[in-house]
Amino acid sequence: MFVRIEDGPEHDDYMEVESHVIGRVAAAGVPIASVIAADASRSEVPFAWQVLERVLEPDLNRHAKAGTLNLVELAEEIGRNIARWQSIATAGFGPFDPAELRNGGRLRGFHASYADYFFARLDQQLAFLTEKGFLRPEQAAEFGHALRAYPQSLECAAGVLVHKDVALWNILGTPQQITAFVDWDDAISGDALDDVALLACFHDGPVIERVFAGYAELRPLPADYRRRFWLHLLRNMIMKAVSRVGAGYFDRTDHFFLIGTGGSGLSLKETTMRRLDLALRGLRANAAPSSL
Repeated sequence: MFVRIEDGPEHDDYMEVESHVIGRVAAAGVPIASVIAADASRSEVPFAWQVLERVLEPDLNRHAKAGTLNLVELAEEIGRNIARWQSIATAGFGPFDPAELRNGGRLRGFHASYADYFFARLDQQLAFLTEKGFLRPEQAAEFGHALRAYPQSLECAAGVLVHKDVALWNILGTPQQITAFVDWDDAISGDALDDVALLACFHDGPVIERVFAGYAELRPLPADYRRRFWLHLLRNMIMKAVSRVGAGYFDRTDHFFLIGTGGSGLSLKETTMRRLDLALRGLRANAAPSSL
């Protein structure tokens, strides 16, 4: 078994939501590490806890850093699984309300509209990146303007389940097979393009093209999927830039999970800025995601 503890001062009870989501995702046919038991009430012990099935295989990022992973071959299966968990009905947008789940059994996000969630803290994040010298003021303004230029693409009638941290270190398996998608504690009700755009924060066009191909086997792509893809890639890269600047990731070595073998913190910084620029150009051109 694999035991997780949440003992932070904020008394977060989102582990309760995560445990419910994992059960729903498993029922949709997605390989996961199943929840054996969980309790976020803190009624018997002063922390929330969760006991998961222990999966023996490492995450795919280890295989990638060892040079043994052919991600293009696995990308379609990743896309099919994203389509599977998006079949789960959700209401509202953004992080789920634990009280709503507890009282009514529904996965309902806190936000009434998707745009409310999408733009939450955007201005503060751009200001932070400017203050820290990562972005010039004119760059921050350009990114903010571009994200607000296509409001029709953010008009979602209903959300879908979004993992919100799809990355190789959250996918366990062998170089040839996926065993489990893990780390569902950021799951939200959101846009269908968000999870693929999160993968695109790290991987280029050939991989993303195959992810979309697998996805389309089970669910049709929205008519405006290109624009929505670039919008979410740009928004996600801004959030990742904030995390990387704030946590000092650009001072790390290639022992750090985000930095490829032989890379450095400086190369991660350059990659972050390059991906922001690529997202901006793709959004303006409404380019095919395969061009990334």
